[in-house]
Amino acid sequence: MDTSPRFPASVPDTIIAIPVRNEAERIEACLRAIDAQDGVRTGSLGLYLFLNNCTDGTDRLVTDLVQTISIPVRVRSVTFDGAHAGWARRAAMEAAAEWIGPDGTAGTILTSDADSRVPTDWVARNLAALDAGADAVAGRIQIDEAEWAALPKSLRARGKLEDAYSDLLTEMEARIDHDPHDPWPCHRTTIGATLAVRLSAYRLVGGMPMIALGEDGAFVAALLQHGLRVRHAKDVVVTVSGRLVGRAPGGVADTIRARCEVPDSLCDARMESVPRALYRYLWRRRLRRLHATGGLATTQTWFRKLSIPAAEAARIAKQPLVGLAVAEIERVSPRLVYRPLGPRQLPRHIRFATMVLAVLRSASSLRSRLRSAAPAASVLPETKAMAVDSGSN
Repeated sequence: MDTSPRFPASVPDTIIAIPVRNEAERIEACLRAIDAQDGVRTGSLGLYLFLNNCTDGTDRLVTDLVQTISIPVRVRSVTFDGAHAGWARRAAMEAAAEWIGPDGTAGTILTSDADSRVPTDWVARNLAALDAGADAVAGRIQIDEAEWAALPKSLRARGKLEDAYSDLLTEMEARIDHDPHDPWPCHRTTIGATLAVRLSAYRLVGGMPMIALGEDGAFVAALLQHGLRVRHAKDVVVTVSGRLVGRAPGGVADTIRARCEVPDSLCDARMESVPRALYRYLWRRRLRRLHATGGLATTQTWFRKLSIPAAEAARIAKQPLVGLAVAEIERVSPRLVYRPLGPRQLPRHIRFATMVLAVLRSASSLRSRLRSAAPAASVLPETKAMAVDSGSN
């Protein structure tokens, strides 16, 4: 049932939507952190809690806690046998959208997790990024310090390597396939613990996908494919739990536990070798340019080199949205299949990526100096997209 808000006259335009399931141990810390937000206009912020299938007393705790929260709170508690993470997050965000205005497009929805703790400037930093021109903001996570320290040393060492390599890949991507709305420094984390989106953008893509696993990544992918501006803000960081038994299959807890049980398990998909990453980023840039000039429909070289059947290429070339076209090309091309590294391969590829980035940074600096010295002069020729052997690992 719905719990009526204690602020009936207040109509917030920024709503935090949180799905909750059996979080009796952590829900108070989550709500206290949300209630401690600074730099937010008075009366503009609301909180929607979607409790589903709680059996540990979370619902009773929430009933007591919301009476002490200083912002408007709405709570719904349901039991549903078919519940999963995507269904719950969508339900929470749809209710938030309805609260802002069933027929409007102005407003902002933020979402986090019930086992997370947001910093006091979380809402303000998200809104600042949106005000700067983004349609959505994807933040980063850090595992609770005490719980992180309790995890195996080998797992923590692997985590540091993965973080270092991810940063290198992200900078390579940002320099090769530049997005003016998401410039370096940025990241590539996509997680429901810290997302913010304008209501207009949320509705344009049909809302949060109602899928059992990876709804957050699918949502951000849909935003990008529709040409919306997603800022992966490095200064938006949320603390999450380091527990080994989570509430959503395939979530952070399952990932941590799997890597404890199988230390040599593969890294995330995007953590591929440097040559394959370069090949992907260069092709993305080339494909975007071909799409902009109509070249996907008038040239054959691109689909032949990517081993895509002509009929598939013709279908993709008709796609008016460049993001959807590129995503489809990556999906159907056997040459763009992700081949993630194992953790033992990371040190070698970190060294390789560091050297490649030194060249990319030098080239970028030289181009900038040439533009400043002679704006009308042509810049240095770009790297040939097909110079990289995609089969290397």
